[in-house]
Parts: sequence; structure tokens; C-alpha cells
Amino acid sequence: MGARGWVGFSWPKEFGGSDGGIIEQTILKEEMALARAPPLGTSFMGLAWVGPGIMQYGTRAQKKKFIPDILDSKVVWCTGYSEPNHGSDLASIQCKAVLEGDEYVVNGQKIWTTGAAFAQWIILLTRTRFDVAVKHQGITCLLVPMDAPGIEVRPIENMASDRHFAEVFFTDVRVPMENRLGEEGDGWKVTVSALANERSSIGEVTHMFGKLDTLKELVKKTNIQGRPAAKDPRVRRTIAMFEAKIAAMKYNGLRYLTKQLKGEPLTSETSVNKLHRASLEIEMDDFAVALTGQAGLQLRGGDEAVDGGSWAKASLNWPNVVIGGGTPNIQRNIIAERILGLPKD
Repeated sequence: MGARGWVGFSWPKEFGGSDGGIIEQTILKEEMALARAPPLGTSFMGLAWVGPGIMQYGTRAQKKKFIPDILDSKVVWCTGYSEPNHGSDLASIQCKAVLEGDEYVVNGQKIWTTGAAFAQWIILLTRTRFDVAVKHQGITCLLVPMDAPGIEVRPIENMASDRHFAEVFFTDVRVPMENRLGEEGDGWKVTVSALANERSSIGEVTHMFGKLDTLKELVKKTNIQGRPAAKDPRVRRTIAMFEAKIAAMKYNGLRYLTKQLKGEPLTSETSVNKLHRASLEIEMDDFAVALTGQAGLQLRGGDEAVDGGSWAKASLNWPNVVIGGGTPNIQRNIIAERILGLPKD
């Protein structure tokens, strides 16, 4: 897929893409999903928002350095955004970067950093100025190798025994100025663009339709009190509700696509699908567990584990979906304030 230029289909050919259009890229992703093919590329964060951020704000040297490895899935990226005591209030970050000569010296801490335990690079949000009138100013974005001296990663284990999240500590970490993404102080603008791409990517429904198909297969092979679950009216209504919600996400996603085709930036509206998907994923996982009773609670290795315990594990993994990309309360505030024009919380 990489050799054909399909992974970064809409990115320039000189960096490994295909110079394709966004419409064609969307069709390609949908067709791959219908064929139950693996994802296009495995550098998920790199493809979803780090890469687009570099394409938009990076120098030519940064594009040549980072984009090919993202397309070839040679590098895993993580995002250093959230901090202790600030949660999803990214503009209140305190992780400090001080310019000394041609290097930034970074000190501080990040938390809930997805993939930090196995990532090679981190896109890091730092504060380069504290004497600002508005907290969104004085923020600078840096691209930092995870093996740089002074970085310590402490994985956070969740209920499903996964370690997707981690705490990351920075002690006098030196970052070359050439690894700054965008201008100094423009980090908030870079981050908003990256998060819009992330939430737009999270809002993609190809994965959700595939998950719904798997859930339908589970319903077909499950009995409730001796009768096929597929004939139970409550089950059928629930499946229909899931299908309607996913369809709503699809058509909402097409609005994002239309804006991109017009050259308009993705902004607050992408929070709608992010919020929608977070609740929908949990509802589907919990429904599958409840549908299959005691067997549905068993994880991998259980004698009667359903679908290898994948539904039970997904149900326990809900923080990944809910917290990742901004909590539901943050998304609701964004929708209320920036789309509906309601008073600030």
C-alpha cells in the first residue's frame, strides 16, 4: 500500500503520497473497510494529526525528515498535551521550554499520553512565555525524540491490564530549534489544527460500521432464554438505534469533508462526532457484554469467553475512547460555546 502511495493518498508525491484528492482518499478508506482490510498504515497518530500538522506548519526539511517514516509506518508518535491538575484545559499547561542558544530546554510533566511507552517521537506542547494576557498565547509546539536524555515514561495500567496511557517527565531535555513546529508562540494554533484533524479522524465511521457488523454476527449466534437474540424486539431496536447513530455520524462527517474540499479549516464542529462516538462505543461494548451474560464477562483465556473476550476487554477499555482527544465535558463546552453561542461554563 505504501509503495502505491495509498497510505497518504492526498499528500504530495515528493513526500511519498499520491497527490490525490480528499474525495478519492475517503472512497479508498471506505473500500478498504468494506473489504475488512487492515488500516492504511499503522502509524495512527502520525497519519491522523501529527502528519497533517507537519504538512501545514512544518518546514520543508521537517516534511522530508518526518513524513516518509510516518507513511512507511516506521515511527510511532504520541502527543504530549494533557498535564496533571489541568486535564483537558490545554491552554493552562505549565511544561516549560526555555530557549538557550539554538536549543530549547524542557522541564515539566505530561499525563494520559497515549502510546508513550512504545512511541519513538512526541509532539509536545510547551509554554515558552508565562507573562501573557491570554493563556492561549506563549505556547510553542516541539517535535521531540522519546529517547532524548532526561525523558522518563511511567505507564498507567487500566482495568483491562493495558498500558496505552502513560505519565511522561521531562528534566532538562534539550530540543534543537529546528524541531520547533510553527513559530514560537504559535503552538495553540498548531494544536487546534492537530486536534481538529484528530477529532475528524475519530469521527470516521468506517471502523464503526465494521464493529456494528461484528455485533450483528454476535447477535445472530446468541440465544436469549432459548430463542434467537436476533428475533428479540428489544435487541432489534437496539441494533437499529446503533445503525441510525452511525449513519448520523457518517453524514455529519460528510459536512467536514465538504469544508475540506472548499479549503476551509476544520474547527469546533468536529467535537460533535467525537462526543457522539465516545458514548456509542461504550453503548455497543456494554450491550455485547450484557447480551452474552456470564460468558460475556470473561476475558481472553476464559473457557467460555465470547469472541476471545474482545467485547469484555473493550468494555473495560472505555477510558481510551472517552478521555482520548478531550473528555465529553470539554466537547460539550466546545459545542455549547462555539457552535450554539451559549454562555461560557
